[in-house]
Amino acid sequence: MTAIDIRPAASSDIQALIQLTHTCETSHTWQMNNLYEDGQIQVNFRRIRLPRPFQLEYHRQPAAIIDFWTKKDLFLVSRIENQRCGYLCLEIIERQSARITDLVVDEPYRKQGVATALLFSAQDWLRSNGIYRILLEIPIKNEAAISLAEKLGYVYSGFMDGFFGNREIAFFYSNTFR
Repeated sequence: MTAIDIRPAASSDIQALIQLTHTCETSHTWQMNNLYEDGQIQVNFRRIRLPRPFQLEYHRQPAAIIDFWTKKDLFLVSRIENQRCGYLCLEIIERQSARITDLVVDEPYRKQGVATALLFSAQDWLRSNGIYRILLEIPIKNEAAISLAEKLGYVYSGFMDGFFGNREIAFFYSNTFR
């Protein structure tokens, strides 16, 4: 297995990170169904196959990194053989938990453990800062990210309609660790 180097982002990383492939292809999504009855509201999600693969756009413009990279509580960059191949950004919520706002792996490096390494590095950093809960926000069409969260033991913990700038529904997955 190729060694994955994880380190805090530097200003010299930003242009290379903007160039990473931020889109992904998916063949599934989750369909939301609402049921309103007397005294009851029920929301269900059902996984469905799309008629053809769909190119999922990233929920923000990659160039926005220029504006927010110094404002995040943690911004990690991954490298394989000195080639930048991914990044993770998180924000601390009231010193109790953290929220992953960005998790990007360039297409040629996907399914090689880069996202897992970034998440574990973030958890190590949080642990060293006395924080033991992490929350992932994932567009409902991002099947790869949902599968990764479930594989790593993250638990579905809710949703929000119209959460992202493109009005996409967000699934939230959380993990408590020690």
